[in-house]
Amino acid sequence: MSSLPRRVKSEAKTLKSEDELPSFLNSSSESEEEEEEWEPKSKVAKRPRLPKKNEAKTKKVPAPRSTVARKTIKKVAVKEEMSMLNMVSMPFWQDVSLPIAPAEDNSMQLLKPKEENADTKPRTLSQKPVVLKKKELNSFQGNNLKSLECDEKPSTSVPVVGNDMKPEKSEADFGFDEPPFKKLKSTACPEGKPVKNIGGNKVKEEFEMNWDIVQALSEITNVEPWVCANLIRLFREENTIPFIARYRKELINNLEADALREVQQALEELRTVAKKTHTMIQKLKKEGKLSGCLLTALLNCRTLEELDHVSAPYKTGSKGTKAQRAKQLGLEPAALSLLQTPMELNLFSCIRPNIKGLSTIQEVEAGVQHILADIFAKDKDTLDFIRKLCQQRYICIQSSLAKVSSKSGNEKDIGKFQLYHEFSCNIKTIQHHQILAINRGENLKILTVKVNIPDGVKNEFCWWCVNERWRPKQFLKPEFMRILRNSVEDAYKRLIYPLLCREYRSKLTSDAEKESVMMFGRNLRQLLLTSPVRGRTLMGVDPGYKHGCKLAIISPTSQILHTDVTYLHSGQGFREAEKIKRLLLQYNCSTVVIGNGTACRETEAYFADLIMKKYFAPLDVVYCIVSEAGASIYSVSPEACKEMPDLDPNLRSAVSIARRVQDPLAELVKIEPKHIGVGMYQ
Repeated sequence: MSSLPRRVKSEAKTLKSEDELPSFLNSSSESEEEEEEWEPKSKVAKRPRLPKKNEAKTKKVPAPRSTVARKTIKKVAVKEEMSMLNMVSMPFWQDVSLPIAPAEDNSMQLLKPKEENADTKPRTLSQKPVVLKKKELNSFQGNNLKSLECDEKPSTSVPVVGNDMKPEKSEADFGFDEPPFKKLKSTACPEGKPVKNIGGNKVKEEFEMNWDIVQALSEITNVEPWVCANLIRLFREENTIPFIARYRKELINNLEADALREVQQALEELRTVAKKTHTMIQKLKKEGKLSGCLLTALLNCRTLEELDHVSAPYKTGSKGTKAQRAKQLGLEPAALSLLQTPMELNLFSCIRPNIKGLSTIQEVEAGVQHILADIFAKDKDTLDFIRKLCQQRYICIQSSLAKVSSKSGNEKDIGKFQLYHEFSCNIKTIQHHQILAINRGENLKILTVKVNIPDGVKNEFCWWCVNERWRPKQFLKPEFMRILRNSVEDAYKRLIYPLLCREYRSKLTSDAEKESVMMFGRNLRQLLLTSPVRGRTLMGVDPGYKHGCKLAIISPTSQILHTDVTYLHSGQGFREAEKIKRLLLQYNCSTVVIGNGTACRETEAYFADLIMKKYFAPLDVVYCIVSEAGASIYSVSPEACKEMPDLDPNLRSAVSIARRVQDPLAELVKIEPKHIGVGMYQ
C-alpha cells in the first residue's frame, strides 16, 4: 500500500466505509433522477466535474502485490468506466472533459459555436441529426460521437453501449476538415481501355465552318473521330502531350506521342483556316462585296490554298476576275437563267452597243461563260468529284531544264540538277528528297516544274458536269448547250487545274519538309547515342595535304596531353613514322582516330600499312574513322576559344575528332545541329 499514491489510498478508504452500495452506483442513480427532472439549459445547475486527470494517472501506476490494493484498484477502474458511460448518456454541454481522440478535435470545435448560438427552444426529435463520417473509430469513440451529435434534448432511454451499434448513414456523406475524395475510375472505364464519346463527337469551336472539325481532323490524320474529339477537348484544357500520352491513354486509344503531335499540328492548321476565313468574311462584309454564294464558298474552305483561290479576286488592289467584271455589267441573271429557265432566256436583249463588253452577242456570251465557270469552280461538290477522280488516275510531276538557264546560267549549278533535267515521277511514289531538290532548282530558275493530269480526267469531268451536276432543268437550245460546254472546259482549264496543281505541290512540299526534319532527328539521335570508347588514350588525326596532318593525344579523361603536326603525304612519311611511334609509346596510346575529310583514305592506308608491318610493336595499335562534320566550324567558335585558348584552330579540330570517339554526346552537343551534317539537304 505504501507504493500507491495518497489519492488512491483516500479513495480506497471511502469505498470501504460506504454502506452496501458503492459510490459509483449512487452517482448513476442521481444522474437518472436528474435526467427525469430535465429543464432547459439556462435553468440546469452545473455538475461538479469528475477528477479525470488524476484518475487517468492511476491506470499507469504499477499494481502492488497485496490483495487489498488489487481489489481497490479494480473498484477504482470499474468506477471510472461506469462514470464514463454515465457521461455518454449526459447532455454534452454539461461536461466537456470527455477523452476524445485528437483527430476529432477540429470537428468538435466546429460544432461548438453552432450550439452556443442556438436558440433556447430545443429542437424536436423529428429533425435529422448531422452525422460525421470517419474512417477509423473504435467502439467507444463511435458511441461517444453519436451521443454528441444527437439532439440537444437529453435522452431518457437507457444508454446502450456495445460494439454492435452502427452509425447512421446520411444521404450525402461529408466530413469537416477533410480533403475531397479522389474520383476513382468505375468498372465501365477501367484503366487502359478506350473510353468513347465522353461528351460526344460534336465539339464547338470559336469559328464555325460548314464542315465539322472533328470529321475533318479524322480524315486528315486517319484517327478515329471519337479520339479526335477527346484530343480537341484535352488540348483546349491546356493539357500537354506528355501528360496526355502518359495519363490519358484510355481517352486517346493509346496513341503515341508522335501521332499526338501530328493531330495537334493538323488541328492548328484547321483553326488557322477557320480564323482567316472569318477575318476575310468580316473584311468583305465591311467592303460590301459579300454575297450568299461567296459566303458559302468561303465557309466550305478547308485549306489555305482553297481560301486563296476563293478570295483572290476580292483582295484589295485586284482588278477583279472576268466573272466579276461580267457581273458588274449585269449578266449574272442571264447566267443563272441558263441553268434554271433556259426557255425564257434571250441573250440578244442584253446587247448594249455603247457599253464595252455588251456591244456584240459574242461579248455577252463570253461574259455569261465566265460567270458560269466561276460558279462551277467554287462549287464544293464539283471540287470533291474532281479530287476523287484524280486519286484514281496516274498523276505525275515533271521537271525539265528551263530555257533561260540553258542559255545564260552558272554551269556548276546546272550540273548539280542534271538528274532532274528530264524527270518524271508519280506523285504517290516520288521521294521526299526529290521534291526538295526540284523545289531548289525551281527557285534558282534552273528547272521548270509542272503537274501532269491526264486528259481522261478532263473528259470525264466535263461529261459529269454537263450531264449530271449542272444539267439544265429544261431543254437547252444548241447555242446554249455550246455555252455550257465551253463554260465547263474554261472552268477546268483556267481555274480548277491550277488549283489542283497548287494543292499537289503544296502537299508534297509540306510532307517532304516534315520528313526531312524527322530524318534529321533520327540520324542525330543515332549519332549522339553512339557508344563511347572509355578508358583509352586516343590520338586524333585531322588529315590534310599541304598543311599536314594535325595530331592531338588526349587522356582517358579528355585532357590534352600533346599536339603536333606531321606531313605524311609530302615524301617524308618514313621520318614522320618515327615521330608517331615515339608519341604512341610515350603516352601508351594504342588507338588512332582519323577524320573522314580531305586525304582521309591516304592517311588510312598509311596507318594500315604501318600496323600490318607491326611497326608500333609492342603496342597493338588499331585505328578507326570518324565523321569530322562541324569540326572546322567548332574550331573557330567562341566555345572552342574559351575551352582551348592557347591552341591553333587546326589543332582544336584534331582534339574534337578524338573526343568524338571518347564521348560523342559530350562533344557533339557543342556544335550547332545544322553543322553536324546528318539531315536531308541542310
